This record gives sequence, C-alpha cells and structure tokens, in this order.
Amino acid sequence: MNLPLIINVLVFIALLVLLAKTSSNQWSLSKKVLVALVVGVAFGLALNIIYGTDNPTVKESITWFNIVGNGYVQLLQMVIMPLVFASILSAVARLHKASSLGKISFIAIGTLLFTTAISALIGIVIANLFGLSATRLIQGTQETARLLAIESNYIGKVADMSVPQIILSFIPKNPFADLTGARPTSIISVVIFATFLGIAALQMLKDDHERGNRALVAIDIMQVWAMKLVRLVMRLTPYGVMALMTKVVASSNIHDITQLGNFVVASYIALGLMFVVHGGLLAFTGINPLKFFKKAGPVLTFAFTSRSSAASIPLNVETQTRRLGVPESIASFSASFGATIGQNGCAGIYPAMLAVMVAPTVGIDPFDPMWIATLVGIVTISSAGVAGVGGGATFAALIVLPAMGLPVTLVALLISVEPLIDMGRTALNVNGAMTAGTITSQLMGKTNKEVFEQDEKVVLNQS
Repeated sequence: MNLPLIINVLVFIALLVLLAKTSSNQWSLSKKVLVALVVGVAFGLALNIIYGTDNPTVKESITWFNIVGNGYVQLLQMVIMPLVFASILSAVARLHKASSLGKISFIAIGTLLFTTAISALIGIVIANLFGLSATRLIQGTQETARLLAIESNYIGKVADMSVPQIILSFIPKNPFADLTGARPTSIISVVIFATFLGIAALQMLKDDHERGNRALVAIDIMQVWAMKLVRLVMRLTPYGVMALMTKVVASSNIHDITQLGNFVVASYIALGLMFVVHGGLLAFTGINPLKFFKKAGPVLTFAFTSRSSAASIPLNVETQTRRLGVPESIASFSASFGATIGQNGCAGIYPAMLAVMVAPTVGIDPFDPMWIATLVGIVTISSAGVAGVGGGATFAALIVLPAMGLPVTLVALLISVEPLIDMGRTALNVNGAMTAGTITSQLMGKTNKEVFEQDEKVVLNQS
C-alpha cells in the first residue's frame, strides 16, 4: 500500500472539487483558467519540493493526474476532425463565391508565412545577442540515446520527403482515413476534402435548387452540432489545465533547466518579442491587441500546458467566432492551417536559433548578412512542409539544419529543456493562427465588431 500516492491523489481530487465549487458561473472562462493555472503550479511545486523530480511516487501520481489532463486533451483531439470537416464544409457552402475562398486562403496563409519569417529573424538576432553557441554543450548518455533515435527514426523520413512529395501529401486520396488522422497531413487533407464537398453542394444548389437547399440545411445542422460538442468539452478546460500544469511543474528538473538557463531565457525573450509583433500587426489593422490577448487567454493557456497546436484547434475556432467576431469560414481556415503551416514558434524561432548556435562549430559566421537572409528564407519555406513529415519543432530543425549544411547534433543536446520551451512555442503557434484569422477577417471587412467588443461574461453565459 503506497500511502504517499493515495494522499497525493486524494489532494488532487480535493483540489478539483474545490475548483469546481469556487469557480462561480459568473466568472469568465479566462478567470477560471487563471485560477486553475495557479492551483496547478502551486500543487506541482509542492510535489517537486517534497519528493523531488525523479521520485517514483511522483511519477506514479502523475499517471493518475493524467486521467484528467491527458483525458481532456484526448477529448479535444476527438472533436478536431469533426469540427474541421463540419466548419470548412459549412463555411464553403455559405461563401457562394469562389473568389472569397481564394482571398481567405491567400491572406491567412500569407500572414502565417510572413510572421514566420519575422520570427526566424527575431530568433537569429536574440541568439546572436546572447552569444549562444553549441560548442560548450556536453553530450551525455541521455543526449546520445536521443541522437541515435533521431538518426534512425526521423532523419531518413525527412530526407525522403522532397518539396513536390510534401505538396502531394496534402491532397487526399482516402478522406475517410484522413478523418481518423492517419497521416501527418490529415488536417490539411480534410480541409481540402471539405472544400471540394462544399463546392459540390453549391453546384447542386444551382442545378437542383430543392435538393441543394436540403444539403445546405444538413450541412448547417452538422456544423452547429459540432460546435455544441466543442462547447461541451470546453467547460472542462479549467480542470484539464490544472492537471496539465501540475504534471509540468512536478516533473520539471530544476538542475537541467539551470544548466541551459541562457538558452531558456533567450528562447522566451524571442517568444515574447514575437507576441509583441503579433500585437503590432493587429493594431496596424485596427484591432485592439489588449482586448485580443485578453479574449485569447484561455486558448493560449491550454496551448501552453498541453504543448499541442492540433489539440488547440477547437478552442481556437470557438474563441475566434464567439469572442473575436471572426466568421466561421475564416476562423476554420486559419486554425486548421495554422496548426500545420507557418508555426511561428516551432518552425520559426526554434530552428533559426539552433542554426545560429551550430554555425560557429563548422566555421560559419552567424553575423554574415547573406547567411542570415538565406536562413530566414529556408525557415519560411520549410515551415510550410513541417506538416508533411510531422513532429513539430524537431522536424523543423531537421529540415532547416541540413539545408544550411549544419549538423543536427544540437537537437539532441537540448532534450532536457525541450518540454519547458515547447510550452511557449506552442502558445505562440496558436496565437499566430488566431492572429492570422483575425487579420484576415479585418482586412476583408468581415469582423463582427459587436462580438469583439462584447464582455466575455455575456459570451460565456450565452454559450
């Protein structure tokens, strides 16, 4: 009988009950999530101090906490494909003009790639300012094992994927398999399939008005049904965040973090600057950035704790449509593509910083303007192909570093602080997708200003 384990689980359950009772229905979702975040940090820190990071009791306790934390993430993953499929299908069926679809795609994807280029430049500048270099990093047993795993499992896959193959992988050949998430590019494939199906519904409306109307009504019902499902799962957000934050803090190794402290600090400064850039772009297009970030808070908190851009799609779409006043069509496109293309944190800042750190080890000057321009270009282009090989930041680095003629060893050397930095990167990825959707909506004159200005408590009560 493991008494400490039982105590830990009972305390965790008590905190969940307390959170449920103290979270008044009058509280906004942001406030509920913030309280859950604080409770999770406090409980996780207490476990870390009392037991230490590698204690078996803590590890076993986390497996129980995962029922709530990982269970919530899995519920969100459950609704991703139905939501993306229904939202895109409904959005296209409502457009009536193919030109609108083209504009949405062009502006949203253009914004994602543009911000990725800026994020790469910021990563390069910060890495150079901090004087980050791979020459002082020591490769231990854990890092050596990680490198061998990367070389055997991932590098071949990345090398085997040419740009034409990556583009071809976006096109669906078995949409039913893609609806199960069978491939790394399944989300984009589902978007393309739903788009064609929506266009077919519009063609049917022209050829057979009565049947076309029935199809559009069925599509509308499907979309509303999917959103109701999302809102049902969203009510569990505070509990999921508390469990995930407890796990992160309780399992963090303070010694490893302090050893690579400069890289952690530099990474978060770069991420913070990119959030400022997002705010500047929003302000430039006439959107109040402070109000935007306040309404985006719960989504960013979940992205931070879960480290999953894809799992954040339902919350992303819900927030854009219900809190930021972005139409369903634009919100669905930006959230879906933003989870796979132009990720500012994983595909922008991270590989750029790693390239700067590795460059001096092979005799390359990281301050060379031509080298910097080449790096920014490669990072931006390759960010559209990360989804083709899967794996987020690691795969982005495995594409960029060999393309720049650099070794990939550093990817393994940073293993101890990867989870900590990945939290911030994921939050930035999701914020980039939301920024792209909001800017696209604003530039097309589609933003519902009343919804954007509406108090969040009112929105929460209406849902």
